[in-house]
Amino acid sequence: MDTFRIRGWFEEPKPQNSVEHGVGTQNMLQLTPHGGLKPFKSIYDWGCLFPYVAQVLRSEKFAFRQVTKIVHNDVVLKHAIKQAAEQTLRDQRYAKNGHRMLARSISGDQTEEEDAKTGISYQKILHKQEQRAVTILKDMGSTLNNTLLAITSWLLYKLLPCFLSGVVTHKKQIEMLKNASQRAPNTPLIFMPLHRSHLDYILVTFILTNNDIRSPLVAAGNNLQIPVFGSLLRGLGAFFIKRKIDPVEGKKDVLYRAALHLYLTHALKQGHNVEFFIEGGRTRTGKPCMPKGGILSVIVNAFMDGSIPDALLVPVSVNYERLVDGNFVREQKGEKKVPESFWKAISGIWKALNSNYGLIRIDFNEPYSIRELVNSYNKIVREDGSTKIYKPTSRTLQHTQSTSSLYGTDVVCEEHRNLIDSISRQVVYDCAAATSVMSTNALAFLLLSRFRNGATEQKITAALDDLRNTLSGCKDLGFSGESSHIIAYACDLLGTGLVTRTRDENGRILIRPVPTTESFIELAYYSNSLTPHFALSSILLTTFHGLLPAPTSPDTDGERSIGVSQAKLIETALENCLVYKYEFILNKPTQVLESMLHKQLDELLINGCMRKKEVNESDDQVLSRRMARRLAYELDQDNEDYLNVSHKEEEAADLLLLAEDTLEQQHNICEVLAPFASTYLAVAQALQILHRSSMLESEFISFVINDLSKKVKRGSCAYAESISTDSVRNCMKLLEKWSVIEVCNQRGMRLISLNNLYEVSRESLNTIIKKIEAVVPNYNAGYFSQKLFNELPA
Repeated sequence: MDTFRIRGWFEEPKPQNSVEHGVGTQNMLQLTPHGGLKPFKSIYDWGCLFPYVAQVLRSEKFAFRQVTKIVHNDVVLKHAIKQAAEQTLRDQRYAKNGHRMLARSISGDQTEEEDAKTGISYQKILHKQEQRAVTILKDMGSTLNNTLLAITSWLLYKLLPCFLSGVVTHKKQIEMLKNASQRAPNTPLIFMPLHRSHLDYILVTFILTNNDIRSPLVAAGNNLQIPVFGSLLRGLGAFFIKRKIDPVEGKKDVLYRAALHLYLTHALKQGHNVEFFIEGGRTRTGKPCMPKGGILSVIVNAFMDGSIPDALLVPVSVNYERLVDGNFVREQKGEKKVPESFWKAISGIWKALNSNYGLIRIDFNEPYSIRELVNSYNKIVREDGSTKIYKPTSRTLQHTQSTSSLYGTDVVCEEHRNLIDSISRQVVYDCAAATSVMSTNALAFLLLSRFRNGATEQKITAALDDLRNTLSGCKDLGFSGESSHIIAYACDLLGTGLVTRTRDENGRILIRPVPTTESFIELAYYSNSLTPHFALSSILLTTFHGLLPAPTSPDTDGERSIGVSQAKLIETALENCLVYKYEFILNKPTQVLESMLHKQLDELLINGCMRKKEVNESDDQVLSRRMARRLAYELDQDNEDYLNVSHKEEEAADLLLLAEDTLEQQHNICEVLAPFASTYLAVAQALQILHRSSMLESEFISFVINDLSKKVKRGSCAYAESISTDSVRNCMKLLEKWSVIEVCNQRGMRLISLNNLYEVSRESLNTIIKKIEAVVPNYNAGYFSQKLFNELPA
């Protein structure tokens, strides 16, 4: 690939080596709606000579009202200041006088004279909390303004083409956002992107500003409050939030929570659009993280208490052909994150300007109305019957105002939590489904799931053709053109540190992933954009092969007649889906997971990954038999003889058989989740070290990562990308949910230990290990014979 250099300020962007970015999309770096040569405009217009200057000066300007002063004068904040002062007073009294005086202070018996003797002054404490409120709002507040937006837009038009071949979005999506904002000008738009890079919020703001859509206030972590860049981000709409809201574990920071709650609420009331990352931070694995609902709860709360008439939630998908931020290999290997700093930012910008990162694709999904979402959930709540998709509680959503909880109530009503959780999970699911597949995602996915040892360019090109056909109609592709060109382009982008291209003795081009732990972890980041799409198929096929009896000799007709009943497969797959509860969102809250599994099973049958046993029975006969069996069950559950016979007949009719001619395809699908299963199994096996002893959570994670590293080195674990602190943490959340481990906080440190049941009986731990083993593909003892592996590309 050609060497890239920084262009002069007034040079036009030069075309770079890239693939076409798809039908119906537009490169925002080449669009200047308010500048350049336009139909029905004079050629003497100065905007034709200076299109970028014309664009930033002529784009629509909005009134961005500052809300910090409004929040400071709010009576609710004053109440929170008083509440925080009283809490500090109680803490100081307790520290001075101990348990004896605590009872008196709580009852209000302690006098000012007694406080004076111990050097405690309520007025000083109250004044300190007032000053703290001012500091919090000063650190938090945004200074969004049109001048800085215009200057930054012009700079981005000049700088982004130096290292990007395009910032691509869909024309109709922009039109959809414009129509939504015009139809309801007083309804705020809430942009909720999946977070991959620090460029995410800058690019979203860039696109909105240059398409005459009000730029949003953006929730940003206070780790980005670094010299120069912090002020720049603040002027572009960032309001900064502490990474950890409560400094002391288990003790709420009443004042900070109230300030954040009020800042967001008043921003919405003043007509600001808002943008926040539903995952909380950047994904370290390339796949979506579990959502965090704190900020979303404030927005829903503002609607429920009448502060705003409605809000439109806009899920946003962002994907990069090559991540501008570098990689997260260090963090996945358990090493500490390098904190953001001024010089780190300067170094990153300089490196970026001298590199090529390909295309960035940003997709704006169809907005959700909060009003309609709440109404639909309340409708489901009021429905009767046993076929409810979602039912938080038996009563409709209520609202209680609060100063201290981001969930809107001090003692949060369960239905409100469930509503927030349901909305946030739906947003993440839709964002993941709408994320466009980039060329590097496709190549990395093929290398890790099909060609871990490499293959010829011809074979990988054919595999890409097959993948594109599979994804057609399901996922939007961020590239177009011939597959051979796309493969070469993706190899160049990923670089020789991840992928090598060499020629064999016959002159064929061989493409291989670089055989190092670091390269596999980084390739997994790009591959995982596709992982959620194939997750259910992978679970079904892994479960199917786990249920198959041990291989036997072939029948006389040369085929194996052994199979698994469809009912048993779905039942076991549902249990295995629970293992990935904190790893993937496998279905929307309004979808039934069992129905999703049935749908995916039909796809596997159509693709020949399984086959049904042929039964000489018409569809009407099958339906009649099933209805008769169900009726018999409802009328007479004691009639076991009939039920058992019917069950055997149904099993025979629904028997799923192994399709031996597609074993390679089945193996490839099982490989999709195999790295995650290997990580989970390592965590389960490591629980033995907690027997009769507790351990720091960080030490346990380090132990598991080191254990995985040793297994990878000696070859007992085939997946270097299994070395993932994120997956280890997710598995620990699952084990805590299952009450296998207990987590307690002591002096700010998280200690983990085994639950009493598993402490007493080691056999109970083996049950957990077997439960995790059920999601690990069984290649050695199953039907994936050695012959298959000999035939796999090497």
